[in-house]
Amino acid sequence: MNTQPTVKVGIMNEPSVEFVLNGNYKVNGSDYTGPQSVSCIDGKVSWNSMCCDELLFEPADYESCSFTLKDVTIGVSFHWKRKEDQTFKGSLKLIIEDDKVTAINILPIEDYLLSVISSEMSANASLELLKAHAVISRSWLLAQIQKDTVNELTQGFEQNQNPDEEIKWWDRDDHVNFDVCADDHCQRYQGITRASTDTVLQAIKATWGQVLMYGGDLCDARFSKSCGGVYEEFENCWEHKHHGYLVARRDSADEMNFPDLTREDIAAEWILSAPEAFCNTRDPEILSQVLNDYDQETKDFYRWKVEYTQEQISELIARRTGTDYGRIRDLEPVARGTSGRLYKLKIVGEKCSKTIGKELAIRYALSESCLYSSAFVVEKHDVDGDGYPDKFVLRGAGWGHGVGLCQIGAAVMGAKGYNYKDILLHYFIGATIEQQY
Repeated sequence: MNTQPTVKVGIMNEPSVEFVLNGNYKVNGSDYTGPQSVSCIDGKVSWNSMCCDELLFEPADYESCSFTLKDVTIGVSFHWKRKEDQTFKGSLKLIIEDDKVTAINILPIEDYLLSVISSEMSANASLELLKAHAVISRSWLLAQIQKDTVNELTQGFEQNQNPDEEIKWWDRDDHVNFDVCADDHCQRYQGITRASTDTVLQAIKATWGQVLMYGGDLCDARFSKSCGGVYEEFENCWEHKHHGYLVARRDSADEMNFPDLTREDIAAEWILSAPEAFCNTRDPEILSQVLNDYDQETKDFYRWKVEYTQEQISELIARRTGTDYGRIRDLEPVARGTSGRLYKLKIVGEKCSKTIGKELAIRYALSESCLYSSAFVVEKHDVDGDGYPDKFVLRGAGWGHGVGLCQIGAAVMGAKGYNYKDILLHYFIGATIEQQY
């Protein structure tokens, strides 16, 4: 691969899409500009009295043209979910999926990365942190495109013979008509809506085409907000596939000094304390580099607490899992990963009991949106004579899946003077940084 590739990014999927063409865009050789509206009629894209399988709006001039999509949902399934108008460069493709209109942005990968770096974190982050994130985001994206070409999209249920277990994961399972989505499910991408800076431009230019490699292959370079002190391994979150560069380490200078958090007693002690780690910080200047305005609504992330009454948790679990357990007697840890994150949790109910996983399924089941992480211990309060608690308290660690780069830890490393290569090789064990194009 010698030239810069393009990327197809799925932005939104709605019954109708309102947008504004800022400049001249061509459709079938004709020019259009200004407000537009597209809807789905009889499984077709309906626009300007025209119905077709797809529409492609191409800018007459890439640099001067843009388009603005109205009411784009951001933070899908997260506690700060909201809608906002977003503006993008490049082409706009509109197709039908599930009787709704999907808007897809097509643009060069380095321009995509310019937005990702400004969307995933503050554009005012340190240069070394931005360089590190540019390499990670580029590596991850190219690895996903490569998966598409060899038909390796992963999704689904873990095969087992136990009817009392439901183990599933999500990993780009619905992205068959574009490379990646624009939300946290893939990489947060908000076009040119988020302000960029000269530092972001410098980070992209300095790392242009650089990727992480391991054993001759592109690294599937994952990242999350806070590992909670120790990294998680890939197979505990997604399919059972081990990556030698995504293994357990302590998020500190003494990276080999980490406890065995797969053991319940050690995990509980770790989670209930606040051990030293790069990502254990409350420094507002450092956090502002990683957390955009809506992310900063989350005040506690290294260690956190969530409380539910019996009525709240039994109703929540039934609604979020689709299984009526009745009153909840217990939430029993079954299996933990290397960061202390649960990837199997047994829900013991009045009507039935079932073990669920992996980590994201657990986080969905125990939150109206998505629990900060699955690294938690359960406290039961005011247990009645039949063994049913009146209240459950979850005390947890970290924010996100904990695999790969820890964004807050990396920000601290940047503030301490580590360069981007040091940061990358701290989180991606044994990887190399190479020029892809």
